[in-house]
Amino acid sequence: MNWVLIFIGGGLGSLLRYLIGIVSLKFWPTSFPLGTLITNFLACLLLGFIVYCLSEKMNQYDWIKPLLLIGFCGGFSTFSTFSHETVQLINSGCFTMAGLNILLSLFTGIAIIFFLSSTVK
Repeated sequence: MNWVLIFIGGGLGSLLRYLIGIVSLKFWPTSFPLGTLITNFLACLLLGFIVYCLSEKMNQYDWIKPLLLIGFCGGFSTFSTFSHETVQLINSGCFTMAGLNILLSLFTGIAIIFFLSSTVK
């Protein structure tokens, strides 16, 4: 049954990632991969919230981990797209934007998880 929950969560997360990418380009047309950055930030917030704020609920409801953590957050966040977009920026000579994308994505994502983990304890 877990594989069905992972399948559903992954599909919904991927669809939402796609929609955020389209909306971000519509409102903020830029060569910077803003949609991927936004989805990865939101995925870190959601994952951190679930892991650190709902840890007791995860023991009560065994569907939370496969549906939301593995499925939704896994489909919603995307390291492969982040990597590809960063390489595209480098190949097009946008070294500053590539560096900014790396710094913002990694440090902010880690900071979000760290902040949530330290505030809940």
